[in-house]
Amino acid sequence: MRMLEALAAASAPLGVSDLADAIGVDQPRASRLVQQGVENGWVRREADPDDARRTRIVLTDDGRRMLGGVRGQRRDRLDRALAALSEDERAELARLLGKLADNWE
Repeated sequence: MRMLEALAAASAPLGVSDLADAIGVDQPRASRLVQQGVENGWVRREADPDDARRTRIVLTDDGRRMLGGVRGQRRDRLDRALAALSEDERAELARLLGKLADNWE
């Protein structure tokens, strides 16, 4: 899922090395993830127009649908978890998360 999210967030298709950096894995692991993504139809490889020796990884329509479904499931789970909090507790949680984000390095 991190691979699909990284590709969706990128402003242009990524090479395998750039993808590895984006998701915090080594290049061989990224290559294996890309292969799995290709086999599942979630990504495709395409030639890099700037360097014929390289390939770029592109998110397919099926990959976007898969990612959207997972994001929807996450949102639903979060909504259910937040429903257990009172309005004051949700406000306090938001304040604390904001403080955490402000101090994140």
